[in-house]
Amino acid sequence: MAGIGSAFREGFVQADGFRIRYMEAGDGPPLVHLHGSAGVWLTPAHDLLARQFRVIAFEMPGFGAEENSRTSDNQAMAVTMAAAAEALGLDRYHVMGTSFGARIALWFAVQQAERVGALVLDAPSAIRPDGAAPVAARPEEFARRLYAHPERMPPVPPTDPLLAARRSALVSRLRGPARDTALEGVLPGLKVPVLVVFGTRDTVIPPEMGRIYQSLMPDAHLAFVYDAGHAVTMERPDAFSEIVADFLERDEAFMISRTRTVILP
Repeated sequence: MAGIGSAFREGFVQADGFRIRYMEAGDGPPLVHLHGSAGVWLTPAHDLLARQFRVIAFEMPGFGAEENSRTSDNQAMAVTMAAAAEALGLDRYHVMGTSFGARIALWFAVQQAERVGALVLDAPSAIRPDGAAPVAARPEEFARRLYAHPERMPPVPPTDPLLAARRSALVSRLRGPARDTALEGVLPGLKVPVLVVFGTRDTVIPPEMGRIYQSLMPDAHLAFVYDAGHAVTMERPDAFSEIVADFLERDEAFMISRTRTVILP
């Protein structure tokens, strides 16, 4: 059986003064993915979505081999990633932001509303409760915080200590306050359809934070995946990909699930 992400091919694009790496698979409508604080992490959900979409998982500058000391905030990173999408020849596409990448994805959608067909926020940390701590880089702590059932999941692959430290410094610089008043001030005017997905057992960001996104955006939908932690795409990839694909295909007509057993075993 092919491994996770085996269908994805690596590519590079020059954009906004950076050489940006990406992983791509599939045909169909383009779906641009902006990763979380751990960098590009292909999951079974990526493989499932690539059956219906052209999935492009970008590695944001500073999360890979090259250091990024230039990007100062999430708005600037969103500008860079929009330039990367344009450099790939993308005209209109969907955007998905995971955890840390969700705030960048929101700014992306605000800045590029005419190009973004729909926005998916996967366990977003764009809005956090006061005192919410980032996930530690140590593999055992990483797994404990990310999963509802770490005993069922494969071991977290080790990360080079220098790369982990560089990523941590970049995330600290870009993470921003728990509530970004500038972002929240413009979200009510966002006309892009939005889907917010949380695992019901997320201990990194309380799932009830999803209600705030609904209150801020006129076209936001909220879905909870049963018995999943923060890493929904790893623990419940079938449920996650079904919800997302249905939403991207049908927007407001989408159903939470076509098959009860996918969401509620």
